[in-house]
Amino acid sequence: MIRFTHKMTVLGVLGAVLVGCGQAQPTRTAVERPPAPHVTKGPPVMAPGPGGRTPVFTRGPQRAAKVVALSFDADMTADEGPRAAAGEHFDNPELIALLRRLKVPATVFMTGRWAEEYPDQARSIGTDPLFEIGNHSYSHYAFTTPCYGLPTVEEGAVREEVRRAFGAIRAAGARNVVPYFRFPGGCYDDATLRALGPEKVTAVQWDVVSGDAFATDADAVAEQVLDGVRSGSLVVMHCTRSAAPVTADAVRQVVPELRRRGYRFVKVSELMGG
Repeated sequence: MIRFTHKMTVLGVLGAVLVGCGQAQPTRTAVERPPAPHVTKGPPVMAPGPGGRTPVFTRGPQRAAKVVALSFDADMTADEGPRAAAGEHFDNPELIALLRRLKVPATVFMTGRWAEEYPDQARSIGTDPLFEIGNHSYSHYAFTTPCYGLPTVEEGAVREEVRRAFGAIRAAGARNVVPYFRFPGGCYDDATLRALGPEKVTAVQWDVVSGDAFATDADAVAEQVLDGVRSGSLVVMHCTRSAAPVTADAVRQVVPELRRRGYRFVKVSELMGG
């Protein structure tokens, strides 16, 4: 369990209603420790769970070599188009530019609706070898309830959500697309894992919550990440200016400090490959 700082107590309450990801995770099913990854010709994936269930990856092995993966959720729900048209920013080009300047590899979990709204950015991220793009559903609706007030995917539509998102991401011109899926809100259950099994994706969660959702104190976000990271950790953050306005400022503190502590940054695919 990640220890929250005193500064983040109020922010943690606000974050519970975020229509993004990265808050305290819901109750897990028995599929908590998936089989070990195996490497294919493409990105490594987890072997299917019992009965063909979608496997779940939360962190890499803790080894002497210090590695950590930063992941960023590019959230936009299917019904937020009018808000974007009115000027709300669901993107964060400053953050992506910062990661490039710092030469930090990262995995961006992108909704299909985000890729449609920002196709140039989706293509730029998805053609840069520094990054890889994972699937964050098309609509960013919940796959199971309750899930922080998110609308719920229609019954029987979970597989189409994944397919449609991959289609939108690739239609934008992204090439560095990995067969990884992150549940909206981090919410899933055993039935969802069974339903998604035929899509042959690995569900990617996290072990370190950054607390950047709705945060206004970059120092507190950075402190929470630095307190939680261990070798093999997978950090969840956001690539959404309107919902996570201080993420770039927090990253400016986190990256040099973790490097000072001897950590190397990797993408999720490298973390999963061991």
